[in-house]
Amino acid sequence: MKEARTSRSGRERKAQLSPDADRLVAASLGLTHSGSHLEDSYWQHLLAQRLDHLLDTNHPQAIYDALDRTHQTDQDAYGALIEMVEHSAESVTIEYEGKHWQCLLVSAPVIAWTRFSISSGRIASAQATALAAHWQAHCLATGVRFCMVPWLYSIDQFPRDFAELRKLTRRLGQAALKGHEARIDFSAFPETADMLADSRFLLAAVAAPLGKPLLRWQDLDRHDHASRVQCLEQWVAQGRPNLEAQMAGCGFECLLPDAFHINLREADRRVRPYALRAAVHYLSHALRIEARQLRASLAAFGNEHVDEYRIGLSHNSDEEVLQGVVWPLLGAEAETDEPSPLDQIRELLKELGVNDVLVHPGSSEPEYCEDCGAPLYPNPQAEVVHAEMPEDADGGSGHFH
Repeated sequence: MKEARTSRSGRERKAQLSPDADRLVAASLGLTHSGSHLEDSYWQHLLAQRLDHLLDTNHPQAIYDALDRTHQTDQDAYGALIEMVEHSAESVTIEYEGKHWQCLLVSAPVIAWTRFSISSGRIASAQATALAAHWQAHCLATGVRFCMVPWLYSIDQFPRDFAELRKLTRRLGQAALKGHEARIDFSAFPETADMLADSRFLLAAVAAPLGKPLLRWQDLDRHDHASRVQCLEQWVAQGRPNLEAQMAGCGFECLLPDAFHINLREADRRVRPYALRAAVHYLSHALRIEARQLRASLAAFGNEHVDEYRIGLSHNSDEEVLQGVVWPLLGAEAETDEPSPLDQIRELLKELGVNDVLVHPGSSEPEYCEDCGAPLYPNPQAEVVHAEMPEDADGGSGHFH
């Protein structure tokens, strides 16, 4: 889903929008400049109807064209539109047993780091049953119907567009209503790339009659009502032990189970410092050096504005980049924030003991390896190169925790 959050290049942009895309842009602008809650509701209803139709009929191109146009012309309208698109992809209404049910796609993120391999894949039956029980008991409202996929997802294994995601939401929502297991072809999933720090997700659908609470912190009439913080504490205390066998060899942090897209962004945000910590730790161990012997080269990348920073880690003044880390900017983050993303990176590097930090001026389009697709990282000479470990580096055991 990440591709839909960023603008495509100007070379691919259409000068003339289709009628559907044009209406989406107009309604997004209307919502952005609305002067009342009633007007908000009108535009939201209009957008929801059109988006649901386009996604259900598998015609999402108008949506991507509208996102691209608003991204270029009005950031507020883009924010309003992407929020409505995400809502349509992660929620459906289903008629069942004579009632209309609201179904929401939810996830429970796990942020993991290691020197070995971060697990993904099928979860053992006993663990899956326990995780589902704790999720329902500690994070969901009373009486909701629930279906959890017995699989630990990597981000690469999620549907790649909003139409496919809405299909998955509907399929899991129907399974939750009927009390069935999810029917998913796991054999079609791509393999997961090995990374020092990455996110994993448990995926589920929850269903409740229209107007009823879905999540426990919404359930104000419940005698043991709990806040988001309390739900997270209970989930960590009870759910985490059932993930430890799956996450063998890893340090990991459990985030609060919540709606799919908000947790996708929160996982992206939370994994960034762990990725940098893991890279510095790995190099220190593999090369048998101290962090102060590393040099970090930072550069900004993006098509029309800064979308991410890339950090190339080298040994002393060597031109070779040994390890690289991508630090994406998320949501409303910008270089003008206080502290800025660049300041956050510098502060974390200082905390890790890397004091030799070189920031290259300006911004350039992100480049990737033509052979393997890996990001290219800045070296001390302001060139973008492949990250390569020396052949004699120690790849032996050891954990980053």
